[in-house]
Parts: sequence; C-alpha cells; structure tokens
Amino acid sequence: MDGGAEDHAVNSVMRIDCHVHFVGTGTDGSGCWYRPKGLTKIGEPFLVKAVGLTTRDLHGPEFDRLYTERLLEMIRGSSVDRALLLAHELPHHADGTALPERSSLYVPNDHVLELARRHPEFLAAVSIHPARRDAMDELEKCLAGGASALKCLPNVQGIDWNDPRFTRFLERMAEAGLPLLAHTGSERTMPVMDHKLASPRVLTRALDIGVTCIAAHAGTGMMLLDPDYFADFVGMLEKHPNLYGDNSALAGLSFRLRPSALRAMTSAAMDGRILHGSDLPVPPSGLLPAAFGMISWSDHRAAKRIANPLERDAQLKRMLGFGDATFTRAATVLRGAA
Repeated sequence: MDGGAEDHAVNSVMRIDCHVHFVGTGTDGSGCWYRPKGLTKIGEPFLVKAVGLTTRDLHGPEFDRLYTERLLEMIRGSSVDRALLLAHELPHHADGTALPERSSLYVPNDHVLELARRHPEFLAAVSIHPARRDAMDELEKCLAGGASALKCLPNVQGIDWNDPRFTRFLERMAEAGLPLLAHTGSERTMPVMDHKLASPRVLTRALDIGVTCIAAHAGTGMMLLDPDYFADFVGMLEKHPNLYGDNSALAGLSFRLRPSALRAMTSAAMDGRILHGSDLPVPPSGLLPAAFGMISWSDHRAAKRIANPLERDAQLKRMLGFGDATFTRAATVLRGAA
C-alpha cells in the first residue's frame, strides 16, 4: 500500500477527494462519450496512463469498466476514503439548446449516481446546465437520486450564474443543501465558450442566494500568461462564508500554483476554506513545485515513487503545506457526505 494509506483504516475522519473526473466511452451502455479536441487529444496518452490504462484500453470494448475498477483500486489503496465523481454536462446556448459539437466529453448524471449507489467509495456530482428546458425536473431527479454536489465549468459550458433567469434553480439548490462545484480560472484542455466566465465572480449571485460554492482551482490561471483570478477569490472569501476553494490540479504540470497563492492557501487565515481535490485523471507531478522551490527535490523524488496517482497527489499536497482540514472539510460541505 502506498505512503499514507496505512493510516487510512485507523483514522475515523472521512477524507474526501472532491475533484475526480469520470471519463467513459459508453462501452457499458453508460451513455458517456469521449471526443477529444486540442490539448485533450494531445494529452490523451498521459491521461489514461495516469490511471494505469493505455490508449488501447481507451479505444477498446471495456474502457468504462476498466476505468471504474482502477478508480476504486486507487481509492482503496490510498489515504483518501471517498471521491466525488464528476458528471459532465454539454455546453448549451442561452435558449437552452444543447451544443454537443462544442464538447470533448459527456458523462450523464444517471451514470455517476448509479456508481455512487453501487460503491460507497464514490459520491456523485451531477452536472446540469440551468438553461435546459428540463433543468428543474433534472435537478429534482438528481436530488432524489442522492447527488452530493453539482459540477459545472461556466466558461466551457456557457453558464453565467449571475443571470436572474437561474434564480429559482439556485434557490432550490440552497434549499436542498446541494453545493455548487464550479471551475474557475482559465481552461485549455476543452473548448471555451466564454472566457469572461472564468472569474469566481460568476458565483456571486449563487452565494448571495445561499448556495455553498466551491471555486475549483481557486481562480488560478492554467498557463503562465493566462489571466489569474486568485485575488478575486481571496476577496470573495472575506464577504462570503459559504465560499470555498479546492486545490485540484495544483500538483500537475501547469502554472496554477504560484508561490504567492500557495502561501495564501496554506495560511491560517484560509484554514478550512480549501478542499482537497486531485483533478484525476490529470496526472500529479510535483515537478514545477520543486522547480519553483515550493517543495524540495528529495520530496519530489519521494512522491514520484508513489505508484498510486491518487495517493501521490494527496502526499504532494501535504508536502506543499496543506493540512488535515483540507482533506476532511468536504465531509461537512458536500450533501450527504458526513
């Protein structure tokens, strides 16, 4: 068992990875599909390798089953107790028309809900575009099915949560205690509909209505010259006690983690406001944190020796200074996770 996993059985506090993607090709009748574009296509071999699979598996007849089994093996062999498994909605036009040609993948809500029902290691994050004509009906169905969160990528899917048309949808989320996990910051691996929706400020109306929001990536930019909205995120934390961030992808090969952001995210002032997330199957590396002096090269080498990518990411986050509350806070934030 990889480093840290031996403490898993004796620690009664639930540790949750709040950012794990499901990727499927529909081989088991799941309704999933995967049509990579741009950087997603280029990075395809690295993404499947991160979960111990190959491109041959990806294009084979059993990929969905293999991917599910690998996720379960990684959770069971790690210091993480459960993973929030993310559905992926299609982009939509403002009039509610689905735009499948603008997406590189699709993961239906029914699939993650079913996996969460079958496996206690999984929690389900559904994904619903609020402009859908059946959005309220789908929300009610997902709540009844045990959804723990709602996941979206506003800039990718074209969702402006500050649009007054979505008020009733957000009010129902607040009533049900369903948190909103929203991608914030730049995005380079999927087609983007509206770059203006990358700021955490897209969550302002949801927060004011009373929805608990998790700003995935805390507004950080993916590439060195991308706009960085971390300062927006920090400013919003002071005003909104129902706002959290996650540290997903911060140990990957991107520039999301800058030294100033790391100091802030691991400070006492932000204790309890940052949740642990891996962003699997994005492979954790630690190379850039070591290159920028955020961890030692010996720590980097130690992390590389951890075969389980879920555990490697968790240990890299600890090396970066994220404390226990980062791993356990999600149990009180996600619906039905405690």
